[in-house]
Amino acid sequence: MTFNDIFKSNFLENVASVSIFDMVLALGLAFGLGVFIFFVYQKTFSGVMYSSSFGVTLIALAMISTLVILAVTSNVVLSLGMVGALSIVRFRTAIKEPLDIAFLFWSIAVGIVLAAGMIPLAVFGSVLVGVVLLLFVNRKSRDNPYMVVINCSNDSAETEACESLKEHVKKSVIKSKTVSANGIELHYEVRLKSEDTSFINALTKKEGVQNAVLVSYNGDYLG
Repeated sequence: MTFNDIFKSNFLENVASVSIFDMVLALGLAFGLGVFIFFVYQKTFSGVMYSSSFGVTLIALAMISTLVILAVTSNVVLSLGMVGALSIVRFRTAIKEPLDIAFLFWSIAVGIVLAAGMIPLAVFGSVLVGVVLLLFVNRKSRDNPYMVVINCSNDSAETEACESLKEHVKKSVIKSKTVSANGIELHYEVRLKSEDTSFINALTKKEGVQNAVLVSYNGDYLG
């Protein structure tokens, strides 16, 4: 071992392993496709609480994935260490919307494909996925489910309210029935015949019906 070998730095040898042009091109494309993913997320979001920070996360994930894969592809030894380092990472944030998982995976996949040098695949694939999401997620169903909650004071009011409800909706399925000293509470899943919801007003005017509530929901019922 010579004197120069002692001060020889493997770290400095890796400085030029990835060219400046490759870094700028890959990270620039990752940012552009990340913004496109963010745009698609905004257009297809159908939840209650929109989170702008999640959209920014999609852009950051695409760029971070590109950064990591660029480092991994430039050094085989580093790739093995990176696998071990990333294997200990754990995320505790719950994903409330199933579609959010698709956007997260999309951002990560774009970063990986770009860093691997498959630019046409990343661009064409992202455009195709975006078009599919815009077409299918934003397509409104003509048979949206609704929940109707009816509070009745007695059995006769319950019978009359149920008959009236069935006359004004396309389909009705009872989900739960609660009987207490204060009265009877009914939960119906219904499909409307049209956008007209005046039948709810008519229900509240019937004798023995205390109140009626119409709520739109996504089809999941916890009872």
